[in-house]
Amino acid sequence: MNAPLSQITASISPVERAKILTLADYSTLESIADIWPLAAKQFGSTLALKDPYAKSTISLTYTELSIEIQRFATGLQALRVQAGDRISLIADNSARWFIADQGIMTAGAANAVRSSQADREELLFILANSGSTGLIVENVATWEKLAVGIQDLPIQFIILLSDEVTPIHSNPTIYNFEQFLQLTNGRSLQPVTRSRHHLATLIYTSGTTGKPKGVMLNHGNLLHQVTNFGVVLQPTPGSTILSILPTWHSYERSCEYYLLSQGCTQVYTNLRSVKKDLQTWKPDYMVAVPRLWESIYEGVQKQLRDQPLKKQKLVFGLLGLSQRYVQARRVIQGMSLQCLKPTIFQRITALGQFLLLAPIHGLADRIAYSKIREATGGRLKQVISGGGSLALHYDTFFEIIGINILVGYGLTETSPVLTARRIWRNLRGSAGQPIPGTEIRVVDLETRQTLSTGQQGLVLARGPQIMQGYYQNPDATRKAIDEAGWFDTGDLGWMTPQGDLILTGRAKDTIVLTNGENIEPQPIEDACLRSPYIDQIMLVGQDQRSLGALIVPNSEALEKWMDQQSLVPADLNSRIVQDLFRKELIKEVQNRPGYRPDDRIGPFYLLMEPFSIENGTLTQTLKIRRPVVAQRYGDLIQEMFKM
Repeated sequence: MNAPLSQITASISPVERAKILTLADYSTLESIADIWPLAAKQFGSTLALKDPYAKSTISLTYTELSIEIQRFATGLQALRVQAGDRISLIADNSARWFIADQGIMTAGAANAVRSSQADREELLFILANSGSTGLIVENVATWEKLAVGIQDLPIQFIILLSDEVTPIHSNPTIYNFEQFLQLTNGRSLQPVTRSRHHLATLIYTSGTTGKPKGVMLNHGNLLHQVTNFGVVLQPTPGSTILSILPTWHSYERSCEYYLLSQGCTQVYTNLRSVKKDLQTWKPDYMVAVPRLWESIYEGVQKQLRDQPLKKQKLVFGLLGLSQRYVQARRVIQGMSLQCLKPTIFQRITALGQFLLLAPIHGLADRIAYSKIREATGGRLKQVISGGGSLALHYDTFFEIIGINILVGYGLTETSPVLTARRIWRNLRGSAGQPIPGTEIRVVDLETRQTLSTGQQGLVLARGPQIMQGYYQNPDATRKAIDEAGWFDTGDLGWMTPQGDLILTGRAKDTIVLTNGENIEPQPIEDACLRSPYIDQIMLVGQDQRSLGALIVPNSEALEKWMDQQSLVPADLNSRIVQDLFRKELIKEVQNRPGYRPDDRIGPFYLLMEPFSIENGTLTQTLKIRRPVVAQRYGDLIQEMFKM
């Protein structure tokens, strides 16, 4: 159940309470769709959505957006959509996606969402499992991919989000976007009563093992995110947001709902254009996954590698001094994960180092770091990182150059945000503190007894954002949520005395060696990614004597190294290349805080083909699908450990 706003704010700090109370107007709403008429009254002529990559550029003010959402809902009612119906929305980032999403909810229906790029069989499963009576798709190509498989499903109509020509005679009837909106002529929207407990959306898990599960999120789950995310970001109306993540994904979606509820201007971009669009649109805020920040970091490293050797040494030297500066600053502020309770001596020592290095850091900022910020548009106030672990060296790099990354944590099943760092408590290396109304427990994996502060165990969560359950799958629901309402995240972690969550890995990703040692791969992988020669890495080694690794090299950095060594290009299996990567693995793993001998990586294999969404080895949020990779390279992994 959703707790009243007064009950949630009673237990949090005055600073956070002030941030939330600014959102009181939304706390009384019963549906996400109720936000947009209120936003239209408050923000009216402010630009809401800018879609420069639509066939005809789309720009909508808040007033126009509210009208378009209501028109879409009216069109659905003309097609006899009833409250409680499910409509599948198979499409990708666009202003029309948002209109369709909220039009469906305004009509009282719920949507089942997925990318148009998803596998055909997966999409057909979603259509059948959700019991959808209508289908909204990206374009004709998406429809053609599904056409044969839906003949026996109760689909009554198909709507394209494009303006392409549709078949004249089809069953069910297909409407392009403009044809569909013509159904609203002479009609007005019939009000629909909705409750926080009504289903809003079904978001299907990626299904890396078994069939996808439909996560049931109700309006209350999503509204909890809107009315509480103000503790993380406090944008002003008109702030520019650059949107790049899959808009149907719970992380991007809830952030969009919140940011648009605050009168922000959302501009759509894509992976191909994001670097250009950062400079064109100069966003104030951005929501993304670690892979984006990694690519920006790597872009900077590439530019440095192209500079004369003297300049490289100068900049890398400045970065090293600035790292010592920010680490000293963390100790002074009580924000060092390695020194959570600094002694007076440690604070005095840190203060001396801070004062000594401050002028050097200031100089470096003027001659180098400010130029990096300009490449991101120069106006980024804060960026939100979620959907995966952010390695500490990336976190530190962006702190050095003056861009605040606020890491958040959650799952599709939790709508998704459970914890997030705040600008006033940005503990690098942590996933932040719980957002209001959220409880976090760390328990023993076997006994489920609550562990003491600082002890690692399984992370459980409880709060108004926890899903209703898995659609038509009560057994899976019972396994995920216990009778007391605690959701099993499947993640491992520990809590600081101040209530910050530190994640250490996935319970099911744990690699158990033959000596009985349990290894969490993520922190070791993050350390290895510090190497300029490693672009992607996945550890393996279950039931083996040591860890192994599948590595995708950074081909550009590798070629540059070969050139500097005056060596002719060599294949990845050559002795000289293998020796380079062996030295890199040893260096990065052994330099990792908390290194143990069992962390050592034994055999490894260099892959020519990167992990990607296209080949099925990355999720839509660019996380490695470990079971898929393990299966795909199963024979290679076995051979690797025989060497």
